[in-house]
Formats: sequence, C-alpha cells, structure tokens
Amino acid sequence: MVMEMSKRPIITLLTDFGLRDSYVAEMKAVILSICPEANIVDISHEVRKFDIRMGAFLLARAAKFFPKGTIHLAVIDPGVGTGRRPIIIETEKSLYVGPDNGLLMLSAHKDGIRHIYTIVNQKYMLREISRTFHGRDIFSPAAAYLAKRVPPSEFGPEIFDPVTPSFAKPKIISKTTIEGEIVHIDDFGNIITNIALDELKALGIGEGDAVIVEVGGRELELKLCKAYAEAPPNTPLIIVGSCGFIEISVNQGEASKFFGVNLGEKISICKRNLI
Repeated sequence: MVMEMSKRPIITLLTDFGLRDSYVAEMKAVILSICPEANIVDISHEVRKFDIRMGAFLLARAAKFFPKGTIHLAVIDPGVGTGRRPIIIETEKSLYVGPDNGLLMLSAHKDGIRHIYTIVNQKYMLREISRTFHGRDIFSPAAAYLAKRVPPSEFGPEIFDPVTPSFAKPKIISKTTIEGEIVHIDDFGNIITNIALDELKALGIGEGDAVIVEVGGRELELKLCKAYAEAPPNTPLIIVGSCGFIEISVNQGEASKFFGVNLGEKISICKRNLI
C-alpha cells in the first residue's frame, strides 16, 4: 500500500549527530539527490549520544503534529555495523525509517502499526555502504525512495518481531491500573511518562479524578489536573503535558527532585475510588 502524500513530500530528521560535523548535511544531500522535491524538516540533532529513549520521546512528541504521509527518518544507532536490522514501519498515519533498536516504536505504536519491513533491497541503497554510517547510505536513500512513492514492501520482507523496549508501550496491569515508564525529565523537573490520556480514559480515569500514583518508592494520592496552578505551590500533581503524555509535576517546583527518580523508572497509576 502506498500512503497518501502531499505533492511535496515531507521527510523529518532526528539524530544524535550534532551539527558540528557534516553528517546531517550528507544525509540531506543523499535525500535531495534522489528526491529533489522533498521538504526536509529537522526535529533534532542534539539527542544525547546513543540515548535511544530520549530520541524515541522527541520523535513521538514531534511526529504527532506532522501531516499524514510524513516520512520520519531517525538515526540513533549504537549497533551500526552489527546484525541489527534496518527497518521501515508503516503506520496508520506515517512511515518510519531507522534501526531496529526500539527508537521508532514509541511513536509508531501511538500511530497504529500496520506493517514492518526490513531494508535489504540494494536497489534502494547507495552503491557503497559504509559500516559506520547507515544513516547516509541505507536510511536516507530509503526515506527518499519512499518519498518517491516506492511501496514499503519493495524494500524487503515483512517482519513480526521488532525490538520493542519496555518504554514503547505502557502495560495494563488490571482493569484499574496502568504501568508506564519515565521517558523524559524536562528542564523544569517535570517527570514525563509514556502514558497517554486516552490510555487512562480506557481505565475510566479522566481529568479532575483523584488517582493513586506509585513512583520512586512512594505512593501518593494526586489529582489529574488541567493546569499546574490547580495545586498549591510546591505540591505534586499529575497533568497531561503539551506532548500528550502524562506528567508528574510539582507546581513551581521540580518533581524529579521531589520524588528522587531517574529515567527508566516505573510508574503506576490507579483510580482512587476503584481501590
């Protein structure tokens, strides 16, 4: 199936390459040499080196605002040159290109995954493949050919066992409880989880409800607020952040210090009146 795209296809880029070197420019050069009409949009190239979790969060945060048919090219690839697979994920909304290391899965799950294909067809790669720069030699050509409406199935066989890290999807523990992970801590100290409001609503939890939150070895009753100021200063709360994920915050304070937590720690949420 060829996904609908605008006349000028959009390709986003997210990497941990930084901007001091020419790596990002080389990727763009490859894309434009194959698909000159591509509209390339940078999400970020300042992801912490090798930090797949951070990259996954930033990709998921940004991807939701792009139009249907956008191609998201993301490369944080500590396994480059090994047996890790290069993949294309076709979702209900977008196409994702990158390494099979979990980087793409948080956003792809939110979109709704249709198919996942490996990239093995050398017709859609550069002639010479570097062992250390698949972002330029494999992933960029793939994104460009997708922008030229080559069907994802042309790149290689479909797979059904992608690498799926625990942060890619929250777990429903019971009819009343969901367990997620801390995927990001922003400059305000807000604790951002991988749990979306729709996932809470499926458990009967909505804004204004009191919930039991377990995080950092503590269990607290908090209100799912609509604004930070609904809680008194220096008081914890949970809220739907601007990225659409549930956050634990402290009004005019730093939740990460309040709870003493780090990235990757578990968090569970349960509706108070169902306990």
